[in-house]
Amino acid sequence: MQNRILILMMLMMLVGTLTRGQQKMEYNRLTPAEERVIIYKGTERPYSGKYENHKQAGVYTCKRCDAPLYRSADKFDSGCGWPSFDDEIPGAVQRKTDRDGIRTEILCANCGGHLGHVFLGEGFTDKNVRHCVNSISMNFVPEDEIAEQLPQYAASIGLTPKEEVDDPLAKEAEPRRAWFAAGCFWGVEHYFRQAPGVLETQVGYTGGWKQDPSYEEVCSGTTGHQEAIEVVYDPKVTDFETLAKLFFEIHDFSQTNGQGPDIGEQYLSYVFYADAEQKQISEELIAQLREMKFSVATKLEKATEFWPAEDYHQDYYTKTGKTPYCHFRRKIF
Repeated sequence: MQNRILILMMLMMLVGTLTRGQQKMEYNRLTPAEERVIIYKGTERPYSGKYENHKQAGVYTCKRCDAPLYRSADKFDSGCGWPSFDDEIPGAVQRKTDRDGIRTEILCANCGGHLGHVFLGEGFTDKNVRHCVNSISMNFVPEDEIAEQLPQYAASIGLTPKEEVDDPLAKEAEPRRAWFAAGCFWGVEHYFRQAPGVLETQVGYTGGWKQDPSYEEVCSGTTGHQEAIEVVYDPKVTDFETLAKLFFEIHDFSQTNGQGPDIGEQYLSYVFYADAEQKQISEELIAQLREMKFSVATKLEKATEFWPAEDYHQDYYTKTGKTPYCHFRRKIF
């Protein structure tokens, strides 16, 4: 009898271990920098995170598992150099004594990912609480996308998805937009302007927090923006997947510090998706590239406001008669 009980307990432990392993495999893929903070409990440099001065309305989610963590309404400026919140979404955050034995660590209650620390009694707000959170531990869902991207959370607060248009065929025929960042936007625009079905292109800046930035400000690395391109295309002629494949084929999507000789955060590889469909297509293409043994550093971010660059940057290679110096097309797909 004792042997049977022992065997049963071992089987239950084995099943539990396998289940936890399966859950872990479902977490989002993290970059080494994200792992350093979220998994190994590191801290990003103060004033360096993209959400430190972020003011947009919406919900902040866990970078590792997408669980809703904080509302923008609970965010405040503490001047500490990291995003600060005086409340969390109920049940979203777990507290435990930090390994230093002094501070209180905060973790995502769903996946255990490290968020930062919580401090009491500082008097910043009436709630007298400050969740000091690393930007790199979070993603952000704008207010008008909550119902679509976070349906369970939306239902819990009474939000419902927007109604579809009455005429889906008319919607299908309307020009659509896509945003990509792949290094110097001159070369990126050069290739997209030649693509069938592309109606219009415009280079500019997006992904950061600075309102209406200048080229010099973006180059300084203090705005969080990338040099990017906005593509307007005819869905009757081309589609997002075709354009995304072109995006991957014209730059080195494995480079983690820039593009070619251009080094800096403004030259990183990004797809700024407009909706869930564009996000899914991008994820599938990245998975396909990894199956082909490519290393992919491209990041996916929800599209935010796009700021057009100065006139002299628009259609640069047509104006100058020059050719791209760090972009070329290689057939992959």
